Amino acid sequence: MADTKLKPVSTKWTLDPTHSELTFKVKHMMITNVRGEFKNFLVEADGEDIFKSSIQVRIDASSINTNNEQRDTHLKSADFFDVENHKKLTFKSTSFNKRGDDEYELKGLLTIKGISKEIKLEVEFGGINKDPWGNKKAGFSFTGKINRKEWGLNWNTALETGGVLVSDEVKISGEVQFVKES
Repeated sequence: MADTKLKPVSTKWTLDPTHSELTFKVKHMMITNVRGEFKNFLVEADGEDIFKSSIQVRIDASSINTNNEQRDTHLKSADFFDVENHKKLTFKSTSFNKRGDDEYELKGLLTIKGISKEIKLEVEFGGINKDPWGNKKAGFSFTGKINRKEWGLNWNTALETGGVLVSDEVKISGEVQFVKES
């Protein structure tokens, strides 16, 4: 006899990659910032209410791009992300709390090179709207910062004039647009 029970429909919010970006900045030689991005990443939020959804992020570590091939090759090496042995970075939310009208705090576990640490991101909700084809979309901007050494990204070199070539602090930011699917 066939199973006649109705199965619950799962709602998922998936990333619209053409309207999303994941970027970072790191102080170089203690005087300027170098900007980079990860070109390939996926973000999913499970649940009807995006504000109560579990958020999972998977980032292709080899998609790092700083507009300098030599620097990108170094960042992919064992000195930094070791993409040969650690192909992805991940983030899994643990809480998403409202702080103001359109302001939220997102906490979760960031895993880089097999090391997981909790981070906090400041999130601004841009709104929910339907596109011209009837797709329901939601937009968010986020910022945060981490100390790269907590994830074993330790490489550096001292400068003659004092200080170091690469700061420990990494500022991360992004724009993400989700499409609601059922």
